[in-house]
Amino acid sequence: MVEDEGSVRVDSWIWSVRLTKTRALAAAACRAGHVQVNGDRAKPAQALRPGDEVRVRQDGFERIVVVKRLVRKRVGAGVAAECLVETGPPRPPREQVVLAGERDRGAGRPTKRDRRELDQLRQGR
Repeated sequence: MVEDEGSVRVDSWIWSVRLTKTRALAAAACRAGHVQVNGDRAKPAQALRPGDEVRVRQDGFERIVVVKRLVRKRVGAGVAAECLVETGPPRPPREQVVLAGERDRGAGRPTKRDRRELDQLRQGR
């Protein structure tokens, strides 16, 4: 259902345009402070209007989109792409994303030295 006027809840819109898999995850992201609307932290029930800038942080990557059209119900990928404009940088390919702290299965418990190295990796030293 595409709307021309009025406003829609942020969590509902994020879910409707397929930025999150479920509405509950969208609401949780809002409550955790991972969603910003026009530079301000958004609560799940905050109203969205066309032209608003929405920033959603997921998996260490921030998606920046501008609201083009409002939708209340989840729509297909083609319609969802028409409802927003991506303004942020493109997401890096999965091969380039470095996962810090992953150990081989069956490698056993990390030693004290291994834990210190993992902590340094995670803190970016």
